[in-house]
Amino acid sequence: MLRLSSSSSSSSPIYTALARLTKFNSNKSSHRVPLASRKTTIMSSSSSATSSATMAPLENPRSVVKKLLSEAQSEGQGATVRRSIGRHELRNLDPFLMLDEFSVSKPAGFPDHPHRGFETVTYMLEGAFTHQDFSGHKGTIRTGDVQWMTAGRGIVHSEMPASDGVQKGLQLWINLASKDKMIEPGYQELQSKDISHAEKDGVEVRIIAGEAFGVQSPVYTRTPTMYMDFTMQPGSQLHQPIPAGWNAFVYIIVGEGSFGRKNAAPATAHHCLVLGADGDGLSVWNKSGAPLRFALAAGQPLNEPVVQQGPFVMNTRAEIQQAMEDYYYGRNGFEKARQWSSAA
Repeated sequence: MLRLSSSSSSSSPIYTALARLTKFNSNKSSHRVPLASRKTTIMSSSSSATSSATMAPLENPRSVVKKLLSEAQSEGQGATVRRSIGRHELRNLDPFLMLDEFSVSKPAGFPDHPHRGFETVTYMLEGAFTHQDFSGHKGTIRTGDVQWMTAGRGIVHSEMPASDGVQKGLQLWINLASKDKMIEPGYQELQSKDISHAEKDGVEVRIIAGEAFGVQSPVYTRTPTMYMDFTMQPGSQLHQPIPAGWNAFVYIIVGEGSFGRKNAAPATAHHCLVLGADGDGLSVWNKSGAPLRFALAAGQPLNEPVVQQGPFVMNTRAEIQQAMEDYYYGRNGFEKARQWSSAA
């Protein structure tokens, strides 16, 4: 859907990056590579092992080490997003590359654009989005649905509003290890009714990836990840274990709560809270008079170099240069790019 700028430059829209790509190739031949067939792989489902949430207090809960208010900015074609991870204040949080809370109404959206080297996870909070790509994959995700897309060696796709009114959701970019960056693309798509969920003592959780309250998600995470949507009623508390060594953050969707310590000042909607590396999990208290809703994500760091240029995320500048040329010339995974348009 959205873009990341290179780690050495300021933030710029994906379409600016693609414009730079066109300029870069302006002196190259316009020869078109013959269309080559490629089958999009649908990954099988399995679960990443993470510990279950418990109502018993954690012995050493993780503290909040960084608090960042997401800022509204223009993206795509007339769309607005609130970005937290992916800004200069928080360039990335290995293995997470970007987090956007999007709010889009027709005719705005995210027309045809490429990706290589990572995964995008789109979680609809309200409304519906239609996705289609150059391999013929097309579908609509609605409120509560999730699409886990592995771009791998290359995808060109569009993401556009499918209904009237405002469409809202979260999109998380997750990096792939160097060994996985050039795998075949694939999708895992779950309707809201098929997402694992559990409820206990005033806390409800929708488990997009990982495990909570003894319930596992069927989603396979190539980069080990947990991703959950919690709703806490007034007066409730949560103690969710997080695997040792994993980086973790919280994004508050609605309401306010105390994170890390019971006496911590409440954090409010649209804030991203980065959790410290030390500790055995996340503790949260809702001491307000209204529900608190937030997303929790944690992942095993890849500890590899990250080079970002627009919609391409690789390990070296040479690989980025190769990705740009592959996209322009229609090769190495982008064979269908030159002759496909979602508007066709």
